[in-house]
Amino acid sequence: MNFNFELILFYATLVAGLILLFDVIFLAKKRAAGAPYPIIIDYARSFFPVLLLVFLLRSFLYEGFRIPSGSLEPTLVAGDFIAVNKFDYGLRLPILGKKIIGSGEPHRGDIFVFHYPPMPNIYYIKRVIGLPGDHISYINKELRINGKLIPQQFVQNTHDEDESGMTWPTVENKEDLLGIKHDIYIIPNKASADFKDIIVPPGMYFAMGDNRDDSLDSRYWGFVPEKNIVGKATLIILSWEPRASWLIPWHKIRWGRIWKKIQ
Repeated sequence: MNFNFELILFYATLVAGLILLFDVIFLAKKRAAGAPYPIIIDYARSFFPVLLLVFLLRSFLYEGFRIPSGSLEPTLVAGDFIAVNKFDYGLRLPILGKKIIGSGEPHRGDIFVFHYPPMPNIYYIKRVIGLPGDHISYINKELRINGKLIPQQFVQNTHDEDESGMTWPTVENKEDLLGIKHDIYIIPNKASADFKDIIVPPGMYFAMGDNRDDSLDSRYWGFVPEKNIVGKATLIILSWEPRASWLIPWHKIRWGRIWKKIQ
């Protein structure tokens, strides 16, 4: 997710539209009846409707994203392909990201996609932990919001692994994020990225991964500005093992994860 597909799609749609407009204004009247279209005009006529439809759908309704890493395990795993709702948080102008319709805002516990603040051309996905005005602390792998300890309940001892197949012991707990219950991973023998009483500024959000000791999130690079928000992750459309062979991709499809609601 390191290139700006939205910008590429915008320019492709714009160029195809301008070619058609040029043809209508300057060329169509001079062309003999029944004469074939020049090849560039023919391509523009074929691709413009499709490009425009895709651009409008992914800009204002839903967009697909692939999960590239395990920072949100066990909720989302590398190889999940998800649908992101683009209108729950208000409709935004494509490219500019300025909200034009609606007043929806992220809720605590939502998993949302946003432009990575240090490098906005990169998309990130994390869970909303802190809302504007919240006091956030994270000490010894325990989260506190506005002075309230966020409880964790032990689920199981398990393991995590990276793309090379290397594994390490992990503890799975169920966290109750002020009413939003979800599972998290903790690595017992890894140092905790502690901080105390950070106040979330107006128009900002504090985001963390569910894989608490293996996530590059707001603890390291700061807050997510409201203008960077892309949308809310809602559904797993497809999921496959990242190391699966493309010759037989169905061999490693995670059938049990398909059409699973994200929460």
